[in-house]
Amino acid sequence: MPALSFSLEKTDNLSVARAGTITTDHGQIQTPIFMPVGTIGSVKAVPQQLLKEQVKAQIILGNTYHLYLRPGMETIEAAGGLHRFMNWDKPILTDSGGFQVFSLAAARKIKEEGVTFQSHIDGSKHLFTPEKVMDIERTIGADIMMAFDECPPANSIYKYALDSMNLTHRWLDRCFKHFNNTPDKWGHTQNLFPIVQGAVYHDLRKASCDYISSKNATGNAIGGLSVGEPEPVMYEICQLCCENLPQNKPRYLMGVGTPWNILECIALGVDMFDCVMPTRNGRNAMLFTTKGVINIDNKKWEKDFSPIDEGLDCEWSHYYNKAYVRHLFKSSELLGLTIASVQNLAFYLWLVTEARRHILLGDFLSWKNEMVPVLKTRL
Repeated sequence: MPALSFSLEKTDNLSVARAGTITTDHGQIQTPIFMPVGTIGSVKAVPQQLLKEQVKAQIILGNTYHLYLRPGMETIEAAGGLHRFMNWDKPILTDSGGFQVFSLAAARKIKEEGVTFQSHIDGSKHLFTPEKVMDIERTIGADIMMAFDECPPANSIYKYALDSMNLTHRWLDRCFKHFNNTPDKWGHTQNLFPIVQGAVYHDLRKASCDYISSKNATGNAIGGLSVGEPEPVMYEICQLCCENLPQNKPRYLMGVGTPWNILECIALGVDMFDCVMPTRNGRNAMLFTTKGVINIDNKKWEKDFSPIDEGLDCEWSHYYNKAYVRHLFKSSELLGLTIASVQNLAFYLWLVTEARRHILLGDFLSWKNEMVPVLKTRL
């Protein structure tokens, strides 16, 4: 079967923002794209039908670490892969669990072989090696599989960042060797993306980009950002990586971020994004809208019966009013969590779709510069 392909349709004249199309066996993805995070085979509080009909998601993420622990690979295997298990017929990307293992901190031990860690569920001990992670991701059946890496903290000293990057590269060699020696599962082509590391050090990031590029993968990812470094540093490293990764392959910036982060990084040449922010913030009463950010808990919305967001092409954003959604949150009604999550995800997908439209029109940079202050407005 053919591997993932990427066609670059237009690059903005005044920035390096790109509009393209990624083609997978489960369908096409128009870039730039935001990918909702479905950690355990579920985008929190949002049914799959709503992801398609209201959010208009083109691809979602699954989490290797969490799916491995629960429901476990026996169940995923018996179901015929994650697509069939959750009844999702569009593309899926799985991370490798590297960031989740990183976040465990005291409960993990890193060696050349891999990482030993304790389950956050029951304390049981497990070992992730590059080979085991490839087997897990093969079983999950993602269209895009991420290589197993180590994600160093933002404040890592140079020696730690260097050693971590070199370990990530050695693990990458093992990932590709095992990936190339194992067949695709469930009747569709799977693709392996390597991940650039190197913390905040320019020479390390450049070296990592060069090493990752040499693998000639179908796409590449930028990891280790949005982990505590200042926003300007994130943009600086993102720009450096985009300048040193292949132009003809999609670039995926992992775990970023706010709506304005996304627009700024699109301007730097990023094609793919994911973040838990839209659903996590939504469940905590923060709504992203085309006019700014709403804290729906505030009393000012108590008798505001206007739609959540008339600027979105999302039926739910027009159907429900602010006073009603506030009432749901004040009453701890679960429907409020779903409405807020749908609103925020629909907004994120609208944002990248608008970015794409303006890239194709040729006025992306001016639109972006006008939009960023609006996105930061607190209503």
